[in-house]
Amino acid sequence: MKRIRTSRNMILTLDGTSIKKTIMLSFIALMMTFLISGMLTSLKPEYRITSSSITDLTTNINGEAFLHLLGAENRYFTSTLPNNEPIKLSSILFKVSTSINPDDPRSLLGRELPGFSLYDSEIVVAGDGTNYTNMPFESAPPTAVLEQEREASIESLEEPNSEQPHNPPALTTGDRKVVYIYNSHNTESYLPLLKDEDNPDLANHSKANVTLVSELLKNELESRGVGAHVEKTNIQGILGQRNWKYGKSYSASREVVQTAMANNRDLEYLIDIHRDSQRKKVTTTKINEKSYAKIAFVIGVDNPNANASTDLAKQLHEIFQKKYPGLSRGIFKQGGDGFNGVYNQDLSNKAMLLEFGGVDNTLDELKNTSAAVADVISEFYWQAEKVNADSESVKQ
Repeated sequence: MKRIRTSRNMILTLDGTSIKKTIMLSFIALMMTFLISGMLTSLKPEYRITSSSITDLTTNINGEAFLHLLGAENRYFTSTLPNNEPIKLSSILFKVSTSINPDDPRSLLGRELPGFSLYDSEIVVAGDGTNYTNMPFESAPPTAVLEQEREASIESLEEPNSEQPHNPPALTTGDRKVVYIYNSHNTESYLPLLKDEDNPDLANHSKANVTLVSELLKNELESRGVGAHVEKTNIQGILGQRNWKYGKSYSASREVVQTAMANNRDLEYLIDIHRDSQRKKVTTTKINEKSYAKIAFVIGVDNPNANASTDLAKQLHEIFQKKYPGLSRGIFKQGGDGFNGVYNQDLSNKAMLLEFGGVDNTLDELKNTSAAVADVISEFYWQAEKVNADSESVKQ
């Protein structure tokens, strides 16, 4: 302990031990802060601590606003903006406080009008003719429809085959099954496959449904040398056995997909095939005088692989635009209230959900689209394999 006498006969006492303790505690606190921050940032996305409140808050602030805030300290950030206009704090504060975007009426109407929230998704990439009025949406079939079997067209129950035999592929995966195809909503059907049925709300069947599309796609992929496996498990049957509601479909299919992945380490691409509820004019296109059922990519925003899934969809969409312009309706993000938001895409960074056509598409249109999708996926697959092989040779 040290005493210091001042000019006014005041004595100031310094406790050296207390100062040392304070310095040590401050140093330890600083080190712990760095260690905890490092641990939290190094965790996998699914294990990180998140706040839905902060997420909802920041989603109302666009990226340009953040750049303007950073530009207040470093003008380099604002120089990258295409239009260097000052941000409107009043507009940002209004969005943050009310969760209403004046430029997007869906943010208000979605909470006021029943059913309007179905369109509260994000268009990442818009295909030809795509806008917020015709985005993909799915409606759960009435319980009575799932319990009551109806007669299906004889044509729809035939074993699906490719239109024309293909020559033996130059490249092949051999016995390896690298593509896994399944149907979380396996009873979704198409009106042309159902005899004397024209009500889109009743387009469901235990046999004449999207599983036929899965078989078509598998056959087309294998004709191009890409081994594929179609899951035969009746997902909707699992819901019935467990007395689960339709919204639990992805939970039921998740267990099936995880089992398949554990039993086959060769699986790389996971494809969940669905049927959209939009009508014919939205889900159909003609390419070289041939009619196709359009496809749409759906990304679950509430899974850690959302960015990887989006990048994959963008690459495939670009190939579709070059080879089959107009076939892809685009890429859509779904999540939040009313949506699953994961769609099992957290199980792999090569998982995708594809909407194949709508309730009005015919089997011929689905066959044409299956061949086109297989063409694009196989091209993408073999290009990726070539890149991987080149990388391995460079390393060696």
